[in-house]
Amino acid sequence: MTDAGQEAAPMREVVQRGLWFEEFEEGVRYLHRPGRTVTEADNVLFTTLTMNPQPLHLDHEFSAHQPFGAPLMNSLFTLSTLVGQSVAQLTLGTLVANLGFGEVAFPKPVFAGDTLYGESTVVAKRLSSSRPGEGVLTLAHTARNQRGEVVATATRTMLVWTREAGERLAGSRGPAPAPADADPSVLGDGSGS
Repeated sequence: MTDAGQEAAPMREVVQRGLWFEEFEEGVRYLHRPGRTVTEADNVLFTTLTMNPQPLHLDHEFSAHQPFGAPLMNSLFTLSTLVGQSVAQLTLGTLVANLGFGEVAFPKPVFAGDTLYGESTVVAKRLSSSRPGEGVLTLAHTARNQRGEVVATATRTMLVWTREAGERLAGSRGPAPAPADADPSVLGDGSGS
């Protein structure tokens, strides 16, 4: 609290981000929360947006007479959700590029109404020999349903910024613009320090 007539000190800012290359630890299981309950609308939208006419995802009557007895969630939607769940915790603003996916498996089916919980572990990491300031990281992603059953696994290799290079890049962009209704007399220099 400030006394009348005193200016408030600029507030330190913390920007949400993923982990820098150096912050990824082997032997740690990163649990991505909250879970995501998948719906029939998700399945129909994803399946039709990707031009996949597979009746196993779209046709209840057809699916009722198939081995699982109900429409299956599109497996690429399941994979996308699993990877998406990891972004805020691991790679938000720290990812340079995805390099590729390794083994992908769907050991159990996913149905509308299931809740997916993602987790990731570091499989390998090394500094890039050709791209200074970047590291090559391989993660093993696992999705479990509400019963704890593994429903999807994938390995993903990516380039991630090192702290020094990432902070230098972020600093070169300058501070984020102030909200249109902000009082410029209390904004400070935007440095966050």
